[in-house]
Amino acid sequence: MNKKITEIKIDSEFILLGQFLKFADIIQSGGEAKSFLANNIVHVNGEVEQRRGKKLRSGDQIEVKGNCYLIK
Repeated sequence: MNKKITEIKIDSEFILLGQFLKFADIIQSGGEAKSFLANNIVHVNGEVEQRRGKKLRSGDQIEVKGNCYLIK
């Protein structure tokens, strides 16, 4: 079963994981990122990631709560 991948376009070299969560409407504010990452499993390129400062670049894949995203 293939999951639908939502493409997220960024205009800079990278976006921080905490910013991505807000940009993708997964959390309401950047302040929620730390607790969200502590209480939810987030995969970046297949590996569990808990650092809200993790830099995401074009080509990175993120999986959150069963949803898949691709940074473009």
